Amino acid sequence: MSEPLHPQSLGEILDRTAHLYRSRFLVYFGIGTIPAGTVLVFAAIAFVLFAWAGSSASDPVSSGTQAVLAFLLLGILALLALPACFATTALGFAAMNHAAARAFLGEPISIREAYKGAWKRGWRYVGLYVLLALIIGVAPIVALILWLMLTTVLAVAAKTAGFEPAAGIILGILMIAIMLGLAAFALWMLLRLSLAFPASVVEQIGPWSAIRRGSLLSKGTRGRLFLLFLLGSALGSLLTVGTSIPVFIALALIPGLQGPQHSQMLGEIYMFVWYGLSFAVQAFTKPVYGIALTLFYFDQRIRTEGFDIEWMMQQAGMAPAPIPQPQPAPWLPPIAQAPPIVSSLPENFSKSQEPQSGVRA
Repeated sequence: MSEPLHPQSLGEILDRTAHLYRSRFLVYFGIGTIPAGTVLVFAAIAFVLFAWAGSSASDPVSSGTQAVLAFLLLGILALLALPACFATTALGFAAMNHAAARAFLGEPISIREAYKGAWKRGWRYVGLYVLLALIIGVAPIVALILWLMLTTVLAVAAKTAGFEPAAGIILGILMIAIMLGLAAFALWMLLRLSLAFPASVVEQIGPWSAIRRGSLLSKGTRGRLFLLFLLGSALGSLLTVGTSIPVFIALALIPGLQGPQHSQMLGEIYMFVWYGLSFAVQAFTKPVYGIALTLFYFDQRIRTEGFDIEWMMQQAGMAPAPIPQPQPAPWLPPIAQAPPIVSSLPENFSKSQEPQSGVRA
């Protein structure tokens, strides 16, 4: 590293994030393009199937047959898209944290090495991503569905008993309160567990240990993490709107797309362009989150565990070398034979210490 490790403020972390992103833009953008591109490919196929299903509106028989076949293909596509998108997104998160950690400690990085390091422990990162999705996203949705079912039963009972107006107002207020509470829960869990992926990648620990470790490390910095996600969301929205407006204006000025007969086609083109631009913006902004969360992870370890002192001791040769650990087999066979990489992360920080919180790999 060109500068010593030390606790950083939010402004310093954002500035360091921008510096690391600019210095290795193609690497980080390439890492973020793979998961975003995978989602875009499946979305484009779904868009084509929807357009094909409605292409024979003048013939009811052909239209019905195409619609049934299109929805059947969409079901098959969903079965393929869900695991593929989950796997590429999890590997993309792990590769981004891997690259950011190596860059933070002054190590060389590349797209291939980042994904190679993530590929070796792919099932671990997919499992962690699934757990985070269940806790942050699925649990509030399931709770909302159960509440809607209960609300329906209570509304029917109130109507039968003759208390429909008052019961409707009360249930409406409760529905708003429940939705706000579930949204607050999802946001709180996102802030609490946002450092789980960097912890899993750097310390090489399993999903449950990474969740506990991330929750522990996020104490005292969740307000700064909230500002990071707020700024990132604002940046993504501005980029999406700013890039889509010129494209929409250009499409509206094309003579062949003018007139009411082309309004449906123009609307479909608008929708496809909007989704395409949003996925491109995701590929551009994903590295911001990955780099910043990795910097927050190291900053919390410096603040609470004295990682900067341990790192300087290791660099000076004052700390004992770590015991070599056997490398796990890849979660899938390698795509092509390639020279082996010595380590997915520097040995002197990924295996050199145990978490002080009592959570062990």
